[in-house]
Amino acid sequence: MRKRNLIREATMSLTLRYISLLLVVLVTACSAPGKTRQEQRAHIATMKLEVLDELYKLKPDTRAEIRKAPGYAVFSNLNFNIVFASVGNGFGIVVDNASNTNTYMKMGEVGLGLGLGAKDFRAVFVFDNREVMTRFVDSGWAFGGQADAAAKADDKGAAVAAEVILDGIKIYQLTGTGLALQATVKGTKFWKDADLNQ
Repeated sequence: MRKRNLIREATMSLTLRYISLLLVVLVTACSAPGKTRQEQRAHIATMKLEVLDELYKLKPDTRAEIRKAPGYAVFSNLNFNIVFASVGNGFGIVVDNASNTNTYMKMGEVGLGLGLGAKDFRAVFVFDNREVMTRFVDSGWAFGGQADAAAKADDKGAAVAAEVILDGIKIYQLTGTGLALQATVKGTKFWKDADLNQ
């Protein structure tokens, strides 16, 4: 009995240390690359243009959709899977089409799972209306559990559509191989970047 308690305590201690380490990595790595605010903003602007260009090549009709929307957001995220947990962090920008203003954002995600490796993905959010966009910017956004939708694919396996609609936001997720066949948002939180919005 005592041996079982010692094993349980050791496991709990190791788990807490592991989670603490993951949280430190997540919090410290959410910022865009660059030493100054100006460099970080420039990096985000370049990322936004590259991601939109990639999306427009894969799904040309999104150009008009984004232009007509009240606003949109573009995020870049790097997710690490280390044995039993996954942690991700990223950054992005929300563009208000009416006022042509930018709001810089951060994102972070934590999940449980089995695996090793890293996954880089980018996402474009298209807001259905101004209220949804304002709520996203002012209050942030958090997904709990799992929200996913499988994309349609032709008989060759190429992605034809890869969008998910959640809470008035259409999400396009891109991976290194093109549009994701499944867009998944799991344990993800978005919030304003207080430093870059000064």
